[in-house]
Amino acid sequence: MKSMAWYRKKLKHKPIQITRYAVQAVFMLFSLYIGLQFYKFYEHFVTNGKTPFVERPSAVEGFLPISALVALKVWLTSGDFDVIHPAGLVLLSFFVGTGLLLRKSFCSWICPIGTVNELLAWVGRKIFKKNVDMPRWLVWLLTPIKYILLLFFISMVMQMDIFSAKSFLVDNYNKVSDVKMLLLFLNISGFMLKFIIVIFILSLFFRNFWCRFLCPYGALISLGSIFRITKIERKVDTCTNCGMCTKVCPQRLKVHKLEKVNSLNCSACMSCVEACPIKDTLYMTVAKKKVNKWVVPVTFFVLFFVVIGVAKMTGHWNTIITYEEWKQLIPEARYIGH
Repeated sequence: MKSMAWYRKKLKHKPIQITRYAVQAVFMLFSLYIGLQFYKFYEHFVTNGKTPFVERPSAVEGFLPISALVALKVWLTSGDFDVIHPAGLVLLSFFVGTGLLLRKSFCSWICPIGTVNELLAWVGRKIFKKNVDMPRWLVWLLTPIKYILLLFFISMVMQMDIFSAKSFLVDNYNKVSDVKMLLLFLNISGFMLKFIIVIFILSLFFRNFWCRFLCPYGALISLGSIFRITKIERKVDTCTNCGMCTKVCPQRLKVHKLEKVNSLNCSACMSCVEACPIKDTLYMTVAKKKVNKWVVPVTFFVLFFVVIGVAKMTGHWNTIITYEEWKQLIPEARYIGH
């Protein structure tokens, strides 16, 4: 068992990473809590009120990216804000918007799937002593997959005319899309189960396999990094090429070989900055100005809680669907199609 002195030393040398792991754990537990509350909410209606009523957690809409993408299209083209799953639109807009300035902070700090991926990589290192680095040609072959998936979803939404998009948002299918997502996992198919197992195994060997190659949500957020407003920079004349920055990078970027980390995969986790043994050799810049390593994560969370607070105060967080409507829709959710 590690001593308290060991933990204090770790906290002193890697305060951001210790904080990041703690924040990831909190948001993972919060996601599980949201899932449990939503299940209790669902169970109340399918049992005809035999179980106690639990308020539907609006945060569950963060797991409805397609619905939010359609809502974003409607909002940007007509100015109408989604009233069916408003929290989903708020969260998607925030995460995509912050991608412009704060890179993929969402992915490295609060995404529960990203947290599971990092945890699996850690388990893999404990079992097999290391994670496997893919050959460059395979990385180049796999990287486009998430952007192809993203293009598919965006094309699907873009092809919808504004009338169809608005109709989709108020359709019963969209109203119960969160319930359908729950049913997908409660009645998981053999194919889906095999797919999850394969991703699970691959993630043990290849660090952050899902995030690096398959996640269209992360791909969407990463597009903001094209403008390179925020990036990690390396001072070549003081770098010893020890490779510690590359070793700790969750996205497996060759940081020690780059002067500027412009990759769309960089998630501003700050692992490389804290791992560098030479002070000020690696640092974060915002609009070409060097900033403290805490600036990006602190800014992300300040904006995160402010945006959610404003959304709640202005009535852009909770759905307008009533208890009586849920009472009619949820028992029939599995039969509702689009």
